[in-house]
Amino acid sequence: MNEHGEGTVGSAGRSGFRVALTFDAEHPNRPWCPPDAAERIFDTLRDLEVRATVFVQGRWAQAHPSIATRIAHEGHLVGHHSHYHARMPLLTDPGFASDMADATEAIVAATGTDPRPWFRCPFGAGHDDPHVLAMLASLGYRNVHWHVELDDWQPWRTGNAIADDALERVTRHGDGAVVLLHSWPGGTAEAVRPIVDGLRDAGASFVTVDQLEELP
Repeated sequence: MNEHGEGTVGSAGRSGFRVALTFDAEHPNRPWCPPDAAERIFDTLRDLEVRATVFVQGRWAQAHPSIATRIAHEGHLVGHHSHYHARMPLLTDPGFASDMADATEAIVAATGTDPRPWFRCPFGAGHDDPHVLAMLASLGYRNVHWHVELDDWQPWRTGNAIADDALERVTRHGDGAVVLLHSWPGGTAEAVRPIVDGLRDAGASFVTVDQLEELP
């Protein structure tokens, strides 16, 4: 057990459960996107000694190489989130392969890490599509979906609202919850600390998706 009480029993005395915080690092597509949101998120994770799983969009890695580099250097698990953030079922097979290859090259160049086998479909589109999953498998990838979606991308979602929903929904799910967050919303930057503190108080320990036996 470490200084945060991560282990089999949390500070509230309840049996421990594992939580995988995952972040899609991508170009923002909604209002309220502070330019320093990603830096604040990863500063907080570093300060709280939490390792997350980060699905990196290739074009985002090219645009923000310093942040992409620190993701790997600070011990987060790096995954693949496509190059253009297109809905994967809409791509032709050659387009699919090209998008995957371009993103892999960009992610490796920025992070120094091969993201295989971890992949997340943009928008979740294709996560249950047999053809998409077979194409991913042929390239050495498996898709990681989520159990808890907090809609942090909605512009009206405050940090407090995101954190409150995370605590309620993750504790209701129990062990092994995979939580979807994003690297760019202002609300997410505000929510990370209360999410971690609240879940630790409830008995949670934080893991990366490669430490879970079952994935959504």
